[in-house]
Amino acid sequence: MNTDTPVAPVTHVSRPLKVGLISISDRASAGIYTDQGLPALKDWLARALTSSYVLLEKLIADDQATITATIIELVDVHHCDLVLTTGGTGPSRRDVTPEATLAAATREMPGFGEQMRQISLKFVPTAILSRQTAVLRETHDHAALVMNLPGQPKAIAQTLEGLRSDTGEILVPGIFAAVPYCIDLIGGPFIETDPQVVKAFRPKVAKAT
Repeated sequence: MNTDTPVAPVTHVSRPLKVGLISISDRASAGIYTDQGLPALKDWLARALTSSYVLLEKLIADDQATITATIIELVDVHHCDLVLTTGGTGPSRRDVTPEATLAAATREMPGFGEQMRQISLKFVPTAILSRQTAVLRETHDHAALVMNLPGQPKAIAQTLEGLRSDTGEILVPGIFAAVPYCIDLIGGPFIETDPQVVKAFRPKVAKAT
């Protein structure tokens, strides 16, 4: 029996990756304290990506309609290939990021949230309180992957790049390892990463074209 997973044909667009970053915080958006989400996301992407990319940044409050509208704007208007949110994924009444993300979605990608919780559970038992998810938003001529990330800078890096042993062996794969191939499959540009930070996984036949 052939148990190999079928590999879909991939055609890449020749342009930089467009990444939308959304930090969601009532107090940071009001200027009560300095936002940490956007700097943490930008720092990690600068370390991880070796191919070209451009960023669009948004700092907004924990308001469901605003979050949904911002995701839609980044995908439909600015044609981002990847949207990363940080904040608003817990159980408190003001944590509405997952609901807002699902409202902008055309399809769910639940494996990303499942893996984020598996990684976080290696550190804190309260990881089970996280409601992070990921979705696709698709229009007639464009598609994007939207992922909810934790709110703490250290947790952002841990979930994106995974866990390694003291010798550098990968113990738990980070979620970003699957992102480049996902972007391939939805028609985005070819993404290359620094394997010392996170090694992108693609089937052997999935090459840049």
